[in-house]
Amino acid sequence: MKILILPDRDAAVASCVALIADALTDKPDAVLGLATGGTMEPVYAGLLDRTRAGQVSLDRMTSFNLDEYVGLSPEHPQSYHAFMQERLFAPLKLEPARTHLPRGDAPDPVAEAARYDAAITHAGGIDLQLLGIGRNGHIGFNEPSSSLASPTRVKTLTRATREANARFFGPDEAVPRFAITMGIATILRSRHAVLLATGAAKAEAVAAMAEGPLSARCPASALQMHPKVTVVLDTEAAAGLELRQYYETVHPQGQEVTLV
Repeated sequence: MKILILPDRDAAVASCVALIADALTDKPDAVLGLATGGTMEPVYAGLLDRTRAGQVSLDRMTSFNLDEYVGLSPEHPQSYHAFMQERLFAPLKLEPARTHLPRGDAPDPVAEAARYDAAITHAGGIDLQLLGIGRNGHIGFNEPSSSLASPTRVKTLTRATREANARFFGPDEAVPRFAITMGIATILRSRHAVLLATGAAKAEAVAAMAEGPLSARCPASALQMHPKVTVVLDTEAAAGLELRQYYETVHPQGQEVTLV
């Protein structure tokens, strides 16, 4: 697990954007696993800026998002379909056939989850999986107690997750109780996972993910088993790391060090 600690949130976001851009430069038809949430908004804004500047192109990539709320249609303003359309897909005029999310309004969510998992495999698997982390250590909607060998499936959301996401819904709207999410095993099959975390509220979860025991109590700790993970943090999110001095020795200011 490579841990990059950047001076502040903007620097951490820029580092994450650069990792995605580099992956697309190396392989323009890469399969990207995408995430949603407030942490990802500046990442997609950064990708838009790079695209408009001619520094990278997303025209040939294929994407699979981590999750979607059960019961929400793609047109629902709080669906992750709508989130991605507004922040990335529509501004870049990406071909709809190249962008994939689970159908939250599918008549059989369990069957939809299995179909989605199979579609990822059919596409050749995910080259770079972008991840955030919840305060309780969830990745995707793999809540604490999730099987570390789980495929894409339907998960019941914790009260804490629903409360954290309530700000995106109107006062009269109920936050969905279920979501279709890529499973931990699906995430671990990606060839490169990039996790971005910023802010003091994520420090405890980050420490449990990187340095705690491998446990379903912190689903993100499963990333310790991934052969290629890059964790991008600002100083606040890194505050709970006991081995921080070592990480900063290996990657001072979050930068790569050339071997002589």
